[in-house]
Amino acid sequence: MNIDIISVAPELLDSPFAHSIMKRAKEKKLLQIQVHNLRNWAINKHGQIDDYQYGGGAGMVMMCEPLVNAIEALQQQKKFDEIIFMTPDGEPFTQQKANQLSLKENILIICGHYKGIDERIREHYVTLEISIGDYVLSGGELAAAVVVDAIGRIIPGVLNDETSALTDSFQDNLLAPPVYTRPANFKGWQVPDVLLQGDTKKIEDWRLEQSIIRTEKKRPNLLK
Repeated sequence: MNIDIISVAPELLDSPFAHSIMKRAKEKKLLQIQVHNLRNWAINKHGQIDDYQYGGGAGMVMMCEPLVNAIEALQQQKKFDEIIFMTPDGEPFTQQKANQLSLKENILIICGHYKGIDERIREHYVTLEISIGDYVLSGGELAAAVVVDAIGRIIPGVLNDETSALTDSFQDNLLAPPVYTRPANFKGWQVPDVLLQGDTKKIEDWRLEQSIIRTEKKRPNLLK
């Protein structure tokens, strides 16, 4: 899978993709991530990629020309299945959306900045708009990192145990059940007996029951 990212501040994405599971995915050549500095397509020698908004108002807007030139230059290299714009007013990002995107071959992500991007880019190039929450960040880079991580970790072969991702929270609209490790008794806090008996069927039933209880308590909206 190939993910290209257009950013005004590409250095913000150096660390998220250089460690842990994302690093492993790249080393296995299961995921290729390329971050492109939008200023490479700036309209002048000063590196300008933004301008004042028509109609007045505070805040700068990312201009059409640099974004169009960047998008079309990358489109000459590959055909994108989705061109995603990270924006607070986009579609809420979910595990189901991550699952769908993990099946794509080529994805382009545009990171917004300032007051956002010229609306004409959204109208003529963007195919999917994603929000990671009802709040505003300084730019779309951190949101893009969240999306790439969620997608990348469920690509077959990335995790050493692929069943791990299948039992994560939200995969079946339930939160994950409680988990425990050794010792079985710590400060008098005991691991549930059912987990120590080795009966796989009882353990699976207990975990499902606990998932339902936890979801009802913490996120009842998921059960609807």
